Amino acid sequence: MRYVSFDGEDTISPDDFFMAEALREAKLALTEDEIPIGAIVVCQGKIIGRGHNLTERLTDVSAHAEMQALTAAANYIGGKYLKDCTLYVTMEPCVMCAGASYWFQIGKIVFGAYDARLGFGRLNQKITHPKTIITGGIREAECSELVKDFFRKKRLKG
Repeated sequence: MRYVSFDGEDTISPDDFFMAEALREAKLALTEDEIPIGAIVVCQGKIIGRGHNLTERLTDVSAHAEMQALTAAANYIGGKYLKDCTLYVTMEPCVMCAGASYWFQIGKIVFGAYDARLGFGRLNQKITHPKTIITGGIREAECSELVKDFFRKKRLKG
């Protein structure tokens, strides 16, 4: 989806813009041989938290991109609730991350690729806060291909 600015120039939508930032985080994970999933938290048009998967580096199965970004955002604002914030993540959150978003009371979740196997929507859509708005499929092909390519290369090596 494209928006047109008042000067006639094409501009990308805010969701596309911020998903591109989440993709940058995913590519950082890729350079560290982590599953390439990235996340950012945005509040009032400003990125206040960033994260990418760190499960291998930290030897911590809970070190998902969303957890890193949500914690960074809460630290930035000095509070535990992110009601006026949006979480952008390149892959549909898992049940753990969706559950964490409930406790942070995130206002909105925007994700790229759907995760048919482990995404929270396949298992339990009511795991997020009742007031959380959820949008999926933003830059879906790009987000999905990054993860698929990562696992293709892993299978070739193994």
